[in-house]
Amino acid sequence: MSSNRRGVGLSAFSDAQRSQLLSNHGSTLRAQHVESLQTQLSVFQQLLHQFSITHAADIRANPTFRAEFARMCNAIGVDPLASSHRGGAAGKDGSLWAKMLGGSVNDFFFEVAVRVVEVCRDTRYENGGMMALTEVKARVKKGRGIGGGIDVSDDDVKRAVDALKPLGGGYKIVELGGKSMIRSVPKELNTDQSTVLEAVQVLGYVTVSMLQVNLHWEKARTQTVIEDLMADSLLWVDLQSVEPEYWSPTVIHVGPA
Repeated sequence: MSSNRRGVGLSAFSDAQRSQLLSNHGSTLRAQHVESLQTQLSVFQQLLHQFSITHAADIRANPTFRAEFARMCNAIGVDPLASSHRGGAAGKDGSLWAKMLGGSVNDFFFEVAVRVVEVCRDTRYENGGMMALTEVKARVKKGRGIGGGIDVSDDDVKRAVDALKPLGGGYKIVELGGKSMIRSVPKELNTDQSTVLEAVQVLGYVTVSMLQVNLHWEKARTQTVIEDLMADSLLWVDLQSVEPEYWSPTVIHVGPA
């Protein structure tokens, strides 16, 4: 005797019903997966919080240890210097790092940022607001006056410069000729200016004829770029040679003052 009943399992449903069942099942799995990840993230953050309390002194004193701690924070989506408050009054809740360490490490980075501002301000007449990160680091480490220097790494200085961005003073890390430079003026370099400064970082200095031959520029274009950079004190001229040589103050001042 034949039967019109459908078999058990997915075959018992129409195509539309099967599609809806699979969709619902997929949504359930995704929701469970997200919940599991959120639970794991919460556990990681609690462990990170405990770790930061236990090792706060090491984090502040040891640049390498501090950099590794920052990488751990980044790995789980915690930006130590970013405000954790969303939608309320600015700065109301402070930074995550300040909350986690009671302000100790957070204050350290802002102390470094203040030193970076001081160094850039004091040397701006020399370099036009463009200074090698390594030189800034050396001056911050050397320090001056009460308090002396601070033991910092390149990573510390970069994070301190990032912390200065909300102030809108133009502080930014730029790469020129394979070197990390700190720009401390609200001036964006155009392509020609960046090209000339990169050449100076590599060669030590440039001349009009060197740029014309190597970049295939017209003389007027070359002179215009050089004059613009000199006006901003980003290039200095040496007239003692047969042809004027244009040097970057960041090349001339290779060490802390």
